[in-house]
Amino acid sequence: MNETSHHVVVVGAGFGGLELTRALAGAPVRITMIDKRNHHLFQPLLYQVATTSLATSEVAWPIRHLLRKRKDVTTLLGNVTGVDRAGKRVLLEDGSSVSYDTLVLATGARHAYFGHDEWEPFAPGLKTLEDATTIRRRILLAFEQAERETDPATRQALLTLVIVGGGPTGVELAGTIIELAHETLRGEFRNIDTRDARVVLVEAGDRILPNFAPVLSDYARKALERRGVTVELGRAVTRLDAEGVVFGDKHLPARTILWAAGVAASPAGEWLGAPVDRAGRVMVEPDLTVPDSPEIFVIGDTAHVLRPDGKPVPGVAPSAKQEGKHVAATIKARLAGDSAPRPFRYKHAGDLATIGKWAAAIDFGWIKLTGWFAWWLWGVAHIYFLIGFRNRLSVSLSWLWIYFTGQRSARLITQGDNDKG
Repeated sequence: MNETSHHVVVVGAGFGGLELTRALAGAPVRITMIDKRNHHLFQPLLYQVATTSLATSEVAWPIRHLLRKRKDVTTLLGNVTGVDRAGKRVLLEDGSSVSYDTLVLATGARHAYFGHDEWEPFAPGLKTLEDATTIRRRILLAFEQAERETDPATRQALLTLVIVGGGPTGVELAGTIIELAHETLRGEFRNIDTRDARVVLVEAGDRILPNFAPVLSDYARKALERRGVTVELGRAVTRLDAEGVVFGDKHLPARTILWAAGVAASPAGEWLGAPVDRAGRVMVEPDLTVPDSPEIFVIGDTAHVLRPDGKPVPGVAPSAKQEGKHVAATIKARLAGDSAPRPFRYKHAGDLATIGKWAAAIDFGWIKLTGWFAWWLWGVAHIYFLIGFRNRLSVSLSWLWIYFTGQRSARLITQGDNDKG
């Protein structure tokens, strides 16, 4: 590719960044993809790594491998620390910079603790592979430590696992962890019965899965409770430490606490000096550009985008992919001489959440599904969007093995220096 070609710099190789790059194939541009990790992560299945159902290699793929056939794309492993809007440069942590003609920030989100960042060491969130392996280690170590514990109260605290947040991630974690305790680990310990483990899902609102129709929220709550999960509604967490959690007026001793209650955008808004919402998402124009900088686009979880009804576009993979495709079309139109603004129009494909074996909830708006059929549809949809036949086959076989035998193969306890819990 000619060095004088229009240079598109994409920061972030998530769903939005990769879809943009894919859609620009054949366009008269050269692309530089920058990410602080060397892999693309299929985040909707990350909780299954955390709960021993899948291995890390089944939900993540090297970026260079995915883009190996794209000679127009250069991939850089680097940590972005700022953007020089006047000089049209992306600034990297090592002091270097990358110039751009068009910049696309697709840097995703991180977990947020609503002003209580001191809770993070005791309640890890789930956004990266490192988060998933940390959570997996804590869950499995809780059972190992309970096996050696002789004090009944301490043993019960070790066997109590709390998930804070009743959105899809919290619901999916709760359903899978209770199955891990009641089925997979049953009979493997001599001093404890893993079926005594208690899984508690704490949600500050009046129902779980708040973005779903109320009838589906009610179905999910009842499905979790039938499996043995305790669902606590209407009481926000007010304190959290290594000994347990306080919500409402109740203190619950628990040694394993997982955070699924909130997200905050990447620091892209700080890099740009652009207006942001309360979660740190950049308040973009209708065409996904930054105010006063039409050459800069922000997409995915980093962008605050409104639908025609005034509600924000949800931070899910389909919306990021739609935004990536839209920006690619805008770039190609501009290069063809059409600089007219192109407002983004989001098409909602529906909400999906699995509750456990043979149970899921799907809200397409015009139709709502629950039970085993919804679970199969949820599985087919996720397998379809995985990258590569080998990964689709591997995940399919792993799921079939789990759901017919109850056994999970990814139960290795790996050590990590960052685990402070």
